[in-house]
Amino acid sequence: MKSDAVKKGVERAPHRSLLYALGCTREEIDKPFIGIVNSFTDVVPGHMHLNDITEAVKEGVRAAGGVPFEFNTIAVCDGIAMNHAGMKYSLPSRELIADSVEIMAEAHAFDALVFIPNCDKIIPGMLMAALRLNVPAIFVSGGPMLAGNLDGKKVDLSNMFEAVGNVAAGTMTEAELTRLEQAACPGCGSCSGMFTANTMNCLTEVLGMGLPGNGTIPAVDARRRALARQAGEKVMKLLAQDIRPESIINSDAIFNAFTVDMALGGSTNSVLHLMAIANEAGIDFRLSTVNEISRRTPYLCSLRPIGPHHIEDLDQAGGIPAVMGELKSLLKLKSKTVTGKTVGENIAGVKNLNTEVIRSVKTAHTATGGLVLLFGNLAPEGAVVKKAAVAPEMLVHRGPARVFDSEEEATKAIMSKKIKPGDVLVIRYEGPKGGPGMREMLTPTSLITGIGMEKDVALITDGRFSGATRGASIGHVSPEAASRGPIAAVKEGDMININIPEYKLDVELTDKEISDRLGKLPAFQPRIKTGYLARYIEKVSSASTGAVFHQ
Repeated sequence: MKSDAVKKGVERAPHRSLLYALGCTREEIDKPFIGIVNSFTDVVPGHMHLNDITEAVKEGVRAAGGVPFEFNTIAVCDGIAMNHAGMKYSLPSRELIADSVEIMAEAHAFDALVFIPNCDKIIPGMLMAALRLNVPAIFVSGGPMLAGNLDGKKVDLSNMFEAVGNVAAGTMTEAELTRLEQAACPGCGSCSGMFTANTMNCLTEVLGMGLPGNGTIPAVDARRRALARQAGEKVMKLLAQDIRPESIINSDAIFNAFTVDMALGGSTNSVLHLMAIANEAGIDFRLSTVNEISRRTPYLCSLRPIGPHHIEDLDQAGGIPAVMGELKSLLKLKSKTVTGKTVGENIAGVKNLNTEVIRSVKTAHTATGGLVLLFGNLAPEGAVVKKAAVAPEMLVHRGPARVFDSEEEATKAIMSKKIKPGDVLVIRYEGPKGGPGMREMLTPTSLITGIGMEKDVALITDGRFSGATRGASIGHVSPEAASRGPIAAVKEGDMININIPEYKLDVELTDKEISDRLGKLPAFQPRIKTGYLARYIEKVSSASTGAVFHQ
């Protein structure tokens, strides 16, 4: 066992003495040591209940003959960090999470790991760590929040951000806003739509690293605690059978994850994170493959922020296994999972309990997937859009650029009613280096929706959009402006062509015009010159590679 390095032999007597100080018994020192990676924090609603989940995991580990040792990681709440300097730290936290897990696991020589994430960057950060360490591991998330209820109508955080636009447009009073804000988020769990956190928890299940139910069982449901105990027991079987993450997460698993992602209409951020996970696994998975998957995958689940259903509805309909059952002809069924069975074996006999929440291939909302990548002279390395959330009249659009060099500038223009129908808002210098940290920009997208212009205005950025975003919001434009990507050459009034059905994003400039403009730009000056973000700017790569660190 790996843990023998800290407990076996005469020379390890000092180590054993410290283990006794922790309360370990002589018998326990001879058992496998299991690291329990808990991302509990008091400031994130998705994580505030994770100590209870962790205790259930520990019970399972002990029952199966292991000794659990809990340690923590950081966790940023994207909702609380939104639209201020704090959002610069959200994506960069992913790399710190992976690094911190690596440090703790290697320093203490754990034999296996149980990961307990719940929100946006914590999930991919932990998946990257699991691959890097490659010891037997399993994931169990904290589960989704239930939808709120206001006057008999289900509401969620997406409603809140859009309500700000409603108030700005004069269609909602501040008193009505207050009632909504007190109802939208009723308790613990990851925000209740198919936003980034729930997308990634569902895809962890698809990747084979979480048990069935990992992505959809509500946080407050007793089944969530039972799943956690089961995960604790299961990690001991993975250890006994020497089943490791690298034997589970391969190119077929990434393919399956993108396929289910298309059917769910998941967050655009899933592209960023799945590419980073593939990079950590040493998998050469090309962005162009994502469009190939999208072309052949039907969009089956119309979940918030696009449609009326929440994650609790998806769970009651049969969850991710039921979705995968509808897609089985498109999946790599021989992929391994932490259940000890293949994907095909896991979904054999599953039932779709609500064909409106999870449609069949024949009755799909659309014949192609909910996400697509766009390429063109404005995004040579690609950009991503949640096609399922775009109004039909905006799938093909030509309009003048309204150029902003920060989210704040764009937000001010929207609030001041300076945006006109047909405009294409270009928000740049918000990429991995430029932001830095590639901020999510739910505020400008929600304002556009709240003031009723989501069918008239497009947004394009080298930054990111929240999983709660809808409308013609095109993010991850690569290369970014800070790296002298073409987006840096765009000027006010330049005509931009968006053609989502044909996967194109272009500005009406010649290659020479773009090159000449870029050549006249001053050298990029980082906005932050000290601390972690300064180091992040030096190391981070393009969004097209997952915004991972350069090797």
